[in-house]
Amino acid sequence: MTGPLLALDGVSKSFGAVAALRDVRLELHAGEAHALVGENGAGKSTLVKILAGAHAPDAGTLTLDGEPLVFAGPADARAAGIAVIYQEPTLFPDLSVAENIFMGRQPLRGLRRIDAAEMRRRTAELFTRLGVHLDPDRPARGLSIADQQLVEIAKALSFDARVLVMDEPTAALSGVEVERLFAVARSLRDNGAAVLFISHRFDEVFALCQRITVMRDGQWVSTDLAGELTVDRVVRRMVGREVSSLFPKQDTEVREARLQLRNLTRAGVFEDVSFTVHSGEIVALAGLVGAGRSEVIRAVFGIDRYDSGQVIVEGRELGKGSPRAAIAAGLALVPEDRRQQGLVMELSVERNATLPRRWSLASLGLLFGAAERREARTWAERLQVKASRLSDPVSTLSGGNQQKVVLAKWLSTEPRVLIVDEPTRGIDVGTKAEVHRLLSSLAKDGVAVLMVSSELPEVLGMADRVLVMHEGRLAADIPRTEADEESVMLAATGQVSA
Repeated sequence: MTGPLLALDGVSKSFGAVAALRDVRLELHAGEAHALVGENGAGKSTLVKILAGAHAPDAGTLTLDGEPLVFAGPADARAAGIAVIYQEPTLFPDLSVAENIFMGRQPLRGLRRIDAAEMRRRTAELFTRLGVHLDPDRPARGLSIADQQLVEIAKALSFDARVLVMDEPTAALSGVEVERLFAVARSLRDNGAAVLFISHRFDEVFALCQRITVMRDGQWVSTDLAGELTVDRVVRRMVGREVSSLFPKQDTEVREARLQLRNLTRAGVFEDVSFTVHSGEIVALAGLVGAGRSEVIRAVFGIDRYDSGQVIVEGRELGKGSPRAAIAAGLALVPEDRRQQGLVMELSVERNATLPRRWSLASLGLLFGAAERREARTWAERLQVKASRLSDPVSTLSGGNQQKVVLAKWLSTEPRVLIVDEPTRGIDVGTKAEVHRLLSSLAKDGVAVLMVSSELPEVLGMADRVLVMHEGRLAADIPRTEADEESVMLAATGQVSA
C-alpha cells in the first residue's frame, strides 16, 4: 500500500486541565473507507474538529500527501480538500436549502451579484447525485433531522473533497437513505477519496469500511483490518471491559392503562391512530423515517395540534396543544433532536437538568442556586453524567452525556408516562446499555414508556410490544414473543396491516 493521503501523528489537545486527545495517530489512505469508533468522550469529536480546522492541536503533526498541514481555520481545511459532515446539522433556519449549501461561496454574475439560478441548478444536481427529492428553494426551518442531514451531506459533496469525514451521518436516516449515502461514499472512495466514517452502528462500520481504528479516553487503542475483527472484539477495546448486556430488559408486571390514543388524526400527517400504553410496559413505535411516528408523539405531548381524536391519561382526556397540561398530567417527552429541542446549549448542565422543576425548587418565587445545584447533582450522579463541572455549559459535554442531561431533566419531574424519541441516537454502546437499563428499571417501577426508535435491534431488545406505522397509519401491533426483523419490516413497508 502506498503512503497515507492524510496522516495524524502524536496529536494531543487539552482544554484547561482536561486532556481530550493524547498522542493520537491515524492514517487515511486514498481509495479507502476507515472507521473511527469509541465511546462518547473518547476524543472522536475533538479529532474531527482538528481535521476540520476548528481546533489547532497542542502537539503533533498533520500531513497531506506527506506535506505538513497547518490550519488557521475551517476555510483552510476546506481549501485543502477536507470536508466534514457533522453528527448534528448546523443549518441557518431562515435561509433556503441552496443558500445553506453554498453559504460563503455563492456563484456570482454581473456586478458581483449572486446568481440564484445557478445556485439552484447546482443544488439540484447534488440532490440528483444523492438520489433525493428536496426543493432547493425550501427554507431549512422545519426540515426533519433526516433532511437536514442530507443537506449537510450535499454541502460536503459540493467541495469535491479528497478527504470526506462523516461523523454519525446516518443516525437519523432510514435504511433506504443509508444505502443511498453509502453508494455516494463508495463512489467517492473508488474515485480516490479517503473516507473517515464515525458511527456507533457496527453493521454500517463493517459494511462500508476496510479498516477500523478504536479510541478510548482520548488515546489511540488499535487499528486493524475490518475483516480481522468481530463486533465483540471492537466493543471490548472501546469500553475496556465486557458489556454484559446491551438490552438489559427486565420482566415486568403490566398493570393499568396509563396512556390511550383514540382515533388520533392530523390531516396529511397521520390518521386514525389508536393504541394503549400500560403501567410497567415499554411500547416501541417503529416504522421508516416519514411514517409519522415523531409527529404522533409531538401531538400527544401538545407540541403540535391534531384535528380529531382523543389523548387520555389515566382515564382523563388531555387538552389539545398544551405541553404544560401534558406535564401536569404526568407526561414527559425526551425529543429526537436534543440540541434544538431538548437542551439550551448556552446554559449550564445544572440549569438544563432542572428547567422543568424551577418553580417547584423556588422559595417565595426566588430560585436559589444551592437548591438547583443539589437537584442537578442528584440526577447527574444517578445517570453517571461525565462533566468537569455542573456549572459548565451543556454544549461542552459529549453527545451521550447531553442525552443523559435531557433524561435527567424529565426524570426529575417523576413522570407517569415517559415518551422517548430515538433515545440512543448518536451515543456509544456503553451509554446505550446504561439508557436501556434505565428505561427497563423505570418500567419495572411502574412508569409507562413509549419509545420511538429507528434501530430494529433496540426495538426488538427492549419492547414488550411493537407498534409499527406506515404512511401515517398504524400498520401492526406485535407482541414481544412474535416480533422479529421480518415482521416489523413487512409492516413498516406496508406489506401487512393491523
